[in-house]
Amino acid sequence: MTDEQLMRLKVYGNNVQRYRRLLKGNLTEQEREFVERRLTEEQLAIQRLRTNGLVHGTSKIM
Repeated sequence: MTDEQLMRLKVYGNNVQRYRRLLKGNLTEQEREFVERRLTEEQLAIQRLRTNGLVHGTSKIM
């Protein structure tokens, strides 16, 4: 995994933590839906980055 990919993972992880904290607070239904959607998007971005990083990392070894 490159330095850029690691940096992105950190940013996405920070966003996930922030969205989880927000969900613990008092939100309107619209706000909650927005935060939940953003949380899902950030989690998917982490999964994609990890998958792509592992694939690229593995291909360098072979």
